[in-house]
Amino acid sequence: MKLFLKGTRCDTSKCGFERRDVPPGVQPSRRSKPTDYAIHLREKQKVKHYYGVLERQFRRYFAKAERSKGNTGDTLMSLLERRLDNVVHRLGFGLSRAQARQLVNHGHITVNGRPVNIPSYEACPGDIIRVKNHAKSLGCVRQALGEGGREVPDYLTVDTEGVPEGIVSRIPGPEDISLPIQTQLIVEMCSR
Repeated sequence: MKLFLKGTRCDTSKCGFERRDVPPGVQPSRRSKPTDYAIHLREKQKVKHYYGVLERQFRRYFAKAERSKGNTGDTLMSLLERRLDNVVHRLGFGLSRAQARQLVNHGHITVNGRPVNIPSYEACPGDIIRVKNHAKSLGCVRQALGEGGREVPDYLTVDTEGVPEGIVSRIPGPEDISLPIQTQLIVEMCSR
């Protein structure tokens, strides 16, 4: 599945994802059907790669989602969606999650007026995410806003006039997740 992690340069057909029916080589053999474990693992790896978290971080998020009330899969996706690097990307301040993560790491982003350089910072409803009013910070973000043209999800509001800023208006729900995944498979795998 194509995850579109490299920004806009991978939207072309040259960068498309295509799999042949037979593996390369002289003696083609049939591809075997993936096992249940492989299907579960693929879903988990897809989410980890999409949000840029490692296994230990992912386990912590899952444990936190498991302890909370409600659907574990939806809570897990909500926690991952509220990461600061993801929120900065979804606001359009970065072309990719990697660029958004770098913006946060290098101190170009403030939350409620305080500088935050931790990409895993959990954004809460009412938080105001703003770009620092420095020429370097504004230059990076204005370039991304000019090239991006991406749709901002409903749980975020963005204001690009003056110094770009966004507000987290509510906790993201299952309808706000842009990645087509089956959270039930992830819950089944991690609950073992």
